Amino acid sequence: MIDSPDPLARIMERVPPPVEAVNGSGDWGAAERVLGTPLPDDFKRVVAAYGRGDFWGALCLCTPFGDDNPVRLRADLLEDFGPSRDRWPEKYPYPLFPEPGGLLAWAVTDTGTHLCWLTVGPPASWPVVIWSRDDAYERFDRGVAAFLEEWLSGRLTSELLPADPDLAPWFDAAVDRDHIYLQLDEGPLPYPERLRILREALGPTADRGSYEYQGSRQDHFVVTETGWQLTYETAYGHQLRVAFPPADSARARDAVLAALARMGCAVQSVSPVHGTSSWA
Repeated sequence: MIDSPDPLARIMERVPPPVEAVNGSGDWGAAERVLGTPLPDDFKRVVAAYGRGDFWGALCLCTPFGDDNPVRLRADLLEDFGPSRDRWPEKYPYPLFPEPGGLLAWAVTDTGTHLCWLTVGPPASWPVVIWSRDDAYERFDRGVAAFLEEWLSGRLTSELLPADPDLAPWFDAAVDRDHIYLQLDEGPLPYPERLRILREALGPTADRGSYEYQGSRQDHFVVTETGWQLTYETAYGHQLRVAFPPADSARARDAVLAALARMGCAVQSVSPVHGTSSWA
């Protein structure tokens, strides 16, 4: 395979985009007029391909589209942090957009870190600045697409935006999901064998991380063909957590219950935690 010089093409090879990009399309001209600035073309292409959602369970893209978008792309850093800067100016080494050359956030993380442009010069040359909640900063002299490609490939080193080299990167579109918790009996097989059977029955699957402490385990994975997200664990009792689009409820129920039967684990209770699906 010939390596593409386009960082977005390399991202899409490594991390397949969703079938539909949530809040990924609209009137860019109108959005730029509201923001008061043109935006980099590479960012527009990333948004068009992926839309609202998160990379690697951590980095959530802000897009300017969608009335119900909770992470809308806005020029609001000065409004939000200006009063704090007035009290502690030493914590704010950069201006805040719409101040000239100010920071403009294009993504946020699950820990409240902002990924910003430093809006100096033409948009195509804007560098990326990571701004953490404890007012630490890192600057990277590259655009959004190149930044994401290097981060997702593990070539970008950042103390403020770490990556797990043991996990392949992924993207989860911001779609509604129902969540079901199933309490299980232990069954006759040891935990590793039960987990193997579960993933084999639902597969192909991809790792989303695991945790083990004092004999308790928690394994996260996703069914790659459907995007169903599962956590199998003994950390909070022997249970299986399943998240899926509401339209997949019957299909997910049948597949998961068949997998549990192969594991030899009887279902003791079923609790819908979020959404309306019921497997009772």
